[in-house]
Amino acid sequence: MNLKQIHIGSLVKTKVEELRIPSGRIMNYLHCTEDEIEGMYLKESMETQKLLKWSKLLQFDFFRIYTGHLILYAPPTRMQNSIKVQESTLTFRKSVYTEEVKMFMLDKIMTGEMTVNEIVKKYKIPRTTLYKWVKKV
Repeated sequence: MNLKQIHIGSLVKTKVEELRIPSGRIMNYLHCTEDEIEGMYLKESMETQKLLKWSKLLQFDFFRIYTGHLILYAPPTRMQNSIKVQESTLTFRKSVYTEEVKMFMLDKIMTGEMTVNEIVKKYKIPRTTLYKWVKKV
């Protein structure tokens, strides 16, 4: 899966085909026509409410694909001493890395394309986390 260029419509269509969901069930759940469903498959992006419904119907978290993209491709943030950071009210789960991100990193290590140190430096993934992934393989 290419996490750099996300075409969510084609990913949804692939999951529908994989699960062999009948179009009648999809039309009833999303309250739309077959032409509208085909139109959604062609869209590169999708309204969050629609994507949430697709996620529930297909029992797959499509938002995690975007999380994986952010982990790999978002620019690193810089904190300045003069800026006071307010404590966030949001809490995140410990495991923020999707299977796609893990497999991407492990593939880079196993093929020798990148070393653990290069991945730590480029993607800011903790070294201990990478070693745990490698150990499980």
